[in-house]
Amino acid sequence: MENTLSLNAIFSQANCEFLAFDLSRRVTEISNKDFTAIEENRVAYPFPAQQHAHMGIAFWQPNQTPWIWFLKMPLDERGLLQQAALGNFIQYVAQAMGASFDKTLTEEEQEKLAANPYTFKPQDDKKAMFHAFLTDKLQQPASQYYDHAQHYMSGELGWDKWQGVGLQGLADLSVRMERHNNATHIRKAMRNMPDTPKYALLGCLEHCDIPDALAQQIEACIDTMLANDDVDLFLLAAHVRALAGAPPKTLTSLIDRLLTIPALRHREMLIAIAGRCWQSLSNDALLDAFLIAVAEQSDQAFFQQMVADLVMIPSLRPQVLALLHGSASTELMNAVQHLQEHVKASS
Repeated sequence: MENTLSLNAIFSQANCEFLAFDLSRRVTEISNKDFTAIEENRVAYPFPAQQHAHMGIAFWQPNQTPWIWFLKMPLDERGLLQQAALGNFIQYVAQAMGASFDKTLTEEEQEKLAANPYTFKPQDDKKAMFHAFLTDKLQQPASQYYDHAQHYMSGELGWDKWQGVGLQGLADLSVRMERHNNATHIRKAMRNMPDTPKYALLGCLEHCDIPDALAQQIEACIDTMLANDDVDLFLLAAHVRALAGAPPKTLTSLIDRLLTIPALRHREMLIAIAGRCWQSLSNDALLDAFLIAVAEQSDQAFFQQMVADLVMIPSLRPQVLALLHGSASTELMNAVQHLQEHVKASS
């Protein structure tokens, strides 16, 4: 194993199958073909966050329970995996596990494997969604929390009886949306459930493909909130993130509408758009409007951070660079100039 240069090669050598998911932004499966291309630096990492690739990898030998690694790997300025970091992690694996994955690790070996700078602990919602996608992909039963979540989401327990509903159950239900009447139950629950469980549900939905009927229901909730004078920006942003997997036309139209409302050009909303709904920014006019809103926050560090994050996304990189190097609207150039003047005046 010491001479193996990639995780894909390690899994092949150990007779393991594997599944990889991106956990950087949305929880999204990475095909084995794409994972190999990423490891070999033939393509940039597709959905990085903060110049890192966050991955959940499950691998298993025949008839064995999967092992799971959550890895956080640094990327270079082109968005490619830093090969030195990957090589270092593989050395940790080799030292801890030797030449096979079929032995039981001692406590010391487990500590040795865990004590490396390339593993991380995902946020609870992403971890729950990873496990929900994994069990569904492997055609395994959902968690023990699934049944209770179904009963609650159907309304039969009473909407105020949410305390016993597990996040993993909501994740399992969201991933299995097209089965067991779950999509209908979700739409019904969206109209009735209190904010606390609704936040948890929305946090799961942001990683799923959203069918038209549910997208319309979420949009209706957004319209209701916008009709109030006192909008809860955090709850509104959670609804926007939940539409990340909605049909592109729906998402683009919504983001366009939100960016035209001055009160909503708020840092929380901008982070939601960049973090989950970045696909909509492939529209040049929307990207321009978005960067204007970011510049209007009068925070140069925030502007630079958002630009640095977006430019690392391969699908957006050419557009962001083009805007910053000449094709920006007059309004965006003015907004950036005002930002720079504000920084000078404050220093």
